[in-house]
Amino acid sequence: PLLAKIMVHGKSRKETIESLARALSKTEIHGIQTNLEYLEEIVGKEWIGEKPFHTKRLEAISVPSKTIEVLRSGTQTTVQDFPGRLGYWDVGVPPSGPMDSLSFRLGNRILGNQPGVKGLEITAYGPKIKFNHDCVVALCGAHGEASLNGEPIKFWQAIEVEIGDILEVGRINPHGMRCYLLVRGGLRIPQYLGSGSTFTLGKFGGHCGRALVPGDQIPIGENDFSGPLRSIDPNLIPTISNDWSVRVLYGPHGAPDFFTERDIKTFFQSKWEVHYNSDRTGVRLIGPKPEWARIDGGEAGLHPSNIHDNAYSVGAVDFTGDMPVILGPDGPSLGGFVCPVTVVAADLWKIGQLKPGDNIQFFLLSHEQSIQLLEEQEEQITNLNGIENRTASIPQIFPPNETCILAAGKSDTDDWTVRQSGDCNLLVEFGEPILDLSLRFKVHLFHQGLLQNKITGVIDLTPGIRSLQVHYNPSIAERPKVLEWIACTIEAIKINDSSSVPSRIVSLPISWDDPTTRLAVEKYQQSVRTDAPWCPNNIEFIRRINGLSSIEEVKEIIFDASYVVLGLGDVYLGAPVATPLDPRHRLVTTKYNPARTWTPENAVGIGGAYLCVYGMEGPGGYQLFGRTLQMWNRYGNPKAFTDGHPWLLRFFDQVRFYEVSSQELDEIRRDFPLGRYPLTIEESTFDLKKYQLFLNSHATGISAFRKQQQQAFREERERWQTEDHALPNEPEKLMDETSEVAPSGTTPVESMVTGNLWKWTVSEGDHVEIGQGIGIIESMKMEIAIESSGAGKVHSILRKEGDMVKPGEYLLLIKE
Repeated sequence: PLLAKIMVHGKSRKETIESLARALSKTEIHGIQTNLEYLEEIVGKEWIGEKPFHTKRLEAISVPSKTIEVLRSGTQTTVQDFPGRLGYWDVGVPPSGPMDSLSFRLGNRILGNQPGVKGLEITAYGPKIKFNHDCVVALCGAHGEASLNGEPIKFWQAIEVEIGDILEVGRINPHGMRCYLLVRGGLRIPQYLGSGSTFTLGKFGGHCGRALVPGDQIPIGENDFSGPLRSIDPNLIPTISNDWSVRVLYGPHGAPDFFTERDIKTFFQSKWEVHYNSDRTGVRLIGPKPEWARIDGGEAGLHPSNIHDNAYSVGAVDFTGDMPVILGPDGPSLGGFVCPVTVVAADLWKIGQLKPGDNIQFFLLSHEQSIQLLEEQEEQITNLNGIENRTASIPQIFPPNETCILAAGKSDTDDWTVRQSGDCNLLVEFGEPILDLSLRFKVHLFHQGLLQNKITGVIDLTPGIRSLQVHYNPSIAERPKVLEWIACTIEAIKINDSSSVPSRIVSLPISWDDPTTRLAVEKYQQSVRTDAPWCPNNIEFIRRINGLSSIEEVKEIIFDASYVVLGLGDVYLGAPVATPLDPRHRLVTTKYNPARTWTPENAVGIGGAYLCVYGMEGPGGYQLFGRTLQMWNRYGNPKAFTDGHPWLLRFFDQVRFYEVSSQELDEIRRDFPLGRYPLTIEESTFDLKKYQLFLNSHATGISAFRKQQQQAFREERERWQTEDHALPNEPEKLMDETSEVAPSGTTPVESMVTGNLWKWTVSEGDHVEIGQGIGIIESMKMEIAIESSGAGKVHSILRKEGDMVKPGEYLLLIKE
């Protein structure tokens, strides 16, 4: 099909051809292969200006495509760059980038690439790639089965490949999860919000916003580096095993506020196991359940892990209920769970190599030690010198001899604290841990003050409900300077009777109890937890925990409410976390424990006292009651999306819902991104003084509603204790090792990954072909196809649906 025509004109044939050549050289078309290179070659020929011109000359032109071609895609192969997509944490856009950034960066240094060039991240089982142009490549990261034209090749060294060569990466084995294919000159991929990294859940970045598939052709970038082929000092190669020591900083949430001292001691003394449902969003861990210092999270939720939503750090160990998750580079920016420790920046690469079944033990560092470790790592990458790691010999601090709180003070009548949140983030909190819009107003003024006097080295400023996180580069802005900047800005905050903020009223359609939200609950029951008190009906759970008489009463309250947006990016991509302005509309629930592994895009739910519209598919914990239209528009820019931004809502917007059917919503969701469905948006303001007067005038009714709610909340907690609902099902264990041998005349089909055998699509006796999809394994929050390794009849199925399986385990036998 014709994509575009490029037409030029000039005073002469020569001038016109020169103009055409310039126009073609400045034209970029990404995503599919086109004839652009062919046209540039033609226009560059001397005979193009001849009179007469014969098209027969075109038969002699052969333009090799400067691409790599995907013949087999592997489990998940994506384009990434370092440091990824920075500067959008406050609207729920994660950095993405290589999960093992150390291996990725060292690989680019081997090839002489500039920082920021793009390469391929390969997960679990790799691709088969054909090179359509001569180039130089390097494989780095976890060791895997790798060959070039059938001959084994080494990792961690530059390798010349020629046009037509085929490189194949098999299973990553025995340790680690990811390796990287780097190309001299990098991959020529367009930027999205400042980066070429793939964010598969958001469907943007990389090649077409997704993992690679067979048939993809990825352009190779230009390079002028002509240095010798080189390998790397063996002392620089990261050590990858199945028994990990991961170094962390204490905080932001420790003992005795959220955890008991014994919880923290147990956390560091325990060896944690990596859960099979781990991926780039986060690595789930199996281990001891905390005792907890609180009986619940109050207005934030029934479980003691619940807090009022705040910004997360990449590498934070996030307790989503009783199950911790190490947040990865595709993880959420905002959430309502406590994080006792954060992985130091120099050890973040290890998260990318954690494999299901691996063991982890955490060790505590001081901030000074973590910065020293990071400086040494940067020096090694820059100079490619395998210097001795001096920090490794520094004694670990245990038990914690320092508090999570680095600074504290008072602003007007409210206390403020600064909590340590890793070596690159500081979490600033205001007031008591309650839902109070005056605190959010103070956070807003603090945010504006920081923006007006921003210091060099600050990357992101991300507000939460009663907090704000400052993300900075410690090599540019040292912590004492950032703390001083924070304290001075807080001191300058002034709230007066005329304080107000712009607040648009945005009306959104919602499909009540949408079929996709019911599907999310069904999947949760099947793969995560069968006995959760919020299953099988989240809306019924919302009714019960709020002491309401009927589901219809739940519906009336939600449709009468005006939800004020307090944060963006919970969960992801401009998704709002909001609460009703009228406290009598604030339905309170607890969040899933453990969290869901899948939530439909734009599902709407309640967690604690907050409403969330999920910005995209992904994990989640809010109780779901419906679905609405898109909060994020990847490429278009309808009128509702102002200032050219892809996110719809702003802080302090007020969201109101009106009901549509699921069929109507499907049509709206098709039309809205194209600008064919208008939204009603009214300009308004949120006036703090008027709001306080409203609360005072309705204090009696508000108090009565809260008492009813608190009584139902207590009854639900007692029901949990009586029915032993506080603990999720015990995590499934892998089947015991077997010494199974395939009978003569049969071909075994092996599992490529650790995971849950979700379903078979064939039965014993069926005929199958090589490469045919015959089943599905659920792993890394993906559905991974099981492909037949032979042709013939299914002889026997060795593993049943629901079994846990591991790499190399026989699943099925095919009789030839």
